[in-house]
Amino acid sequence: MSTEVRQTSGEEGSRSLPPVTPERVLAGLALAVPVVTVLWVSSYAKLTPTVGGMPFFYWYQILWIPVSAVFTGAAYLLVGRDEKQRKAVRGGDV
Repeated sequence: MSTEVRQTSGEEGSRSLPPVTPERVLAGLALAVPVVTVLWVSSYAKLTPTVGGMPFFYWYQILWIPVSAVFTGAAYLLVGRDEKQRKAVRGGDV
């Protein structure tokens, strides 16, 4: 297996974005929030308060379905924004 190393001039190398950008950090956090909150069972392992006769344990988990979709969508938009910035820095080439 061979790997190709691309040599860049000092000018081109200074125009590249770092691997870790604020957008990518926020996207990672947006993806981590739903995972951590749902896996932290002791925070919602209770029966009260009930909503429509449904115990808290169940409606809390169901509530996180659309909330997780919002967080995932936000992460998608953040990564897309980061990719557009990277493409602009590279000069529009793919």
